[in-house]
This record gives sequence, C-alpha cells and structure tokens, in this order.
Amino acid sequence: MKSVAIVLSLAASASAFAPTATNPRTSVAVQETKADLVTLAAELNPLVKFWDPLNLADAGLFGMNKDDSIRYLREAEIKHGRVAMAAFVGHCVQSNIVVPWPQSLDGSMAPSTDLSPPAQWDALPFAAKAQIITFVGVLELFWYANKTDKVGAFPALKGNFPHPVPFNLYDPFGWNKNKSEESKARGLKVEINNGRLAMIGIFGFVTAETVPGSVPTLTSIVKSYDGNYWAPFSG
Repeated sequence: MKSVAIVLSLAASASAFAPTATNPRTSVAVQETKADLVTLAAELNPLVKFWDPLNLADAGLFGMNKDDSIRYLREAEIKHGRVAMAAFVGHCVQSNIVVPWPQSLDGSMAPSTDLSPPAQWDALPFAAKAQIITFVGVLELFWYANKTDKVGAFPALKGNFPHPVPFNLYDPFGWNKNKSEESKARGLKVEINNGRLAMIGIFGFVTAETVPGSVPTLTSIVKSYDGNYWAPFSG
C-alpha cells in the first residue's frame, strides 16, 4: 500500500509544469540567481521573505558557479518537498488502510494497520523493499537523463522511456497541458509551500513515533515505534 500511495502522491503533487511537445531545451530557466531567489522568497512567504542563515546562495556548491548552485538547491528543495508530500500522504493512508489481498507470491498479506508505518516497512520482505527502492531509483535516473531547463519539471515518460508506458508520471491525464505559463508558475509556488509544510509534517510524525510526548497534538494519534529509522545505514 505504501508504494501505491507514493506513486499516486507523486503523480498528484507535482502540479506545476506539464511536459510539452516542443523542445524542452528552448525553455527559459527562471529563479536561478540570488536576486531571483529574494523575489521568489517574498512571493512564497511575505512575512519571512528571504532567509538564508548558512549563506547557501553564495556558496557555489560542488565547484559549481553560484547560479548553477542555486538551481541545484532549488531542484533539491522541490524534489524533497514532493517526497515529503508523498511520505505524509502515505503515512496517513497506510496507518488506516491496507489492501485486502496477498502482497507476495507466498500469499503473505500486507502488514497490519496495528503497526506504525515504519514498523509496516520493517515487516515487508527484502524483495518488496528492493522493488520499491529500485522503482524510485529508475525514476531518478530517468529524470537525470532527460531533465529540462525548467526548474521542477519532470520529463514525459511517453516517447522517452525505453519501454511502453500507459501514461506519464506527471499529469497522466493531461489536465494541465493547456494551462498558461503564469498558472503553472503559480502552481509551482503553491507546491513549494506545500512541500515545505509536508517536510515539517513528516518529521513531526517521525518525532512523535520515536519520542513519546514530544509532539503533544499527535500523542493520541500516531503509534509508537521502537525500531531504528537509520537501520539501513547503520552498517
């Protein structure tokens, strides 16, 4: 169920840009300088505006010039926001609903909703975890090989993927293809703000599950988890 929620959430949350039939390399890149970031920040949050205590906008990460570094950071924030939105929705869904049919060839059912989402993940067989991680990795490699000049855009699967696909990951039903550029730009701003909120939200879930009482509003909602979130990286 978790993998289904992730896929559906990614398809629904990336609501800013639609792939077009024209050459994507001709698109004009936007918000890639510090001045553009200052303007964008004021539009995203008029109260906080531009806030960069670590001076990342001037860092020039990984040997890149400042403009390329800013573009990298913007792509990273949008991508992390989308993952956080998928994680938040997946957390809510699989805490309450699991599919009622076998999830593996041996007839094993989905982990019970009596478990917390991380405990449900722990209960999955290794093969299931490998499939989910591989699927996400393939999407990441596909994006990297076909990325466009538009920050936050995900390339069309149809025509670019070396295997027939029924629909694109982004905008599978073509609802946004006729939207104006202004509408798409506004959608991306909404998505960035939602992604930031989702990052706070998913960390709230994680904290409440592992440190009892740390998030009072979630104490009676989330199930506790005594496992290790970092187990895959603990050697």
